[in-house]
Amino acid sequence: MEYRILGKTGLRVSRMGFGGLPIQRADDETCKEILTQLLDLGVNYIDTARAYTVSEEYIGKSIAGMRDKFIIATKSMARDKEGMARDIEISLKNLQTDYIDIYQIHNPNAEVYEEIVAPGGALEALLEAKAAGKIGHIGFTNHLAEMVERALEEDWVETVMFPYNIVETQGEKLIEACREKNVGFIAMKPLAGGAIEDGDIALRFIAQNKNVDLLIPGMDYPEQVRKNYDAIVDSAPLTEEEQAKIAAIRKELGTNFCRRCNYCAPCTVGIKIPTIFLFDAYLTRYGLPDWAKSRYAALDKHASDCIVCGACEKRCPYQLPIRDMLLKVAERFEK
Repeated sequence: MEYRILGKTGLRVSRMGFGGLPIQRADDETCKEILTQLLDLGVNYIDTARAYTVSEEYIGKSIAGMRDKFIIATKSMARDKEGMARDIEISLKNLQTDYIDIYQIHNPNAEVYEEIVAPGGALEALLEAKAAGKIGHIGFTNHLAEMVERALEEDWVETVMFPYNIVETQGEKLIEACREKNVGFIAMKPLAGGAIEDGDIALRFIAQNKNVDLLIPGMDYPEQVRKNYDAIVDSAPLTEEEQAKIAAIRKELGTNFCRRCNYCAPCTVGIKIPTIFLFDAYLTRYGLPDWAKSRYAALDKHASDCIVCGACEKRCPYQLPIRDMLLKVAERFEK
């Protein structure tokens, strides 16, 4: 396993980390098995978030007795000082630790950014927690390049987490900017939220960008661990055939697709939006129409139940036209 110094944090991190979002779908025993395997392979970075329901708690139970072997990062969507201070304490309790290596401001939009950095904002709580030794470093996560560009103007930003994968390469300029400012760059969504099926080629593509300090594939079952590790430590250049496959994946997916991050939830009428789009992918891309339609029919709510309120679109970090997309799904599945 290759290690990097994560920008001005000075932390020595493994090139591959553990993305803790999918572990919500598993249990604490599975989490312990995964983290034990990762530790054996030299992986020392864990990423989670307050928004990931039970993820912090599973990780806290799993690292008991080996806390010092890992660098732990979590994040909060709190925007004011009181909320952020509260979330830091909850994270410390959930993770069963007295310090967190990196605490990140989680995916703010332009409307709330000024609130975060103003007096009484979330940043004030983070700076106080850092001074008190409760957190080591402050990071920033986002899905929009313009928000990261804005954050990189701030001295307090020590790490940036941003999507970077075969399809989403708009982060390449940000990666260069982070390198110039000695800010650690963490690549999230390496498989575009599961939309890219070939994990080997997807992870190798990212790992071969030497300016990416760290990439954090999500894992929720042990069999993923070795596959991800082997891909990331593979130094073989991508072949012409693999480059052609990457081009085909880009053409197929484009940019207007659901990454299943679930930030759109909760739907006003209870539609499981990422699930709807997953079944649509099985119908339109994977050639499994009967399977997709049977699973779709079994859902409590369907695309046609959308009341076009637009609440989901306001929360979508990729600014997808979810209402129009649901309408097209309804046409494919319900006529």
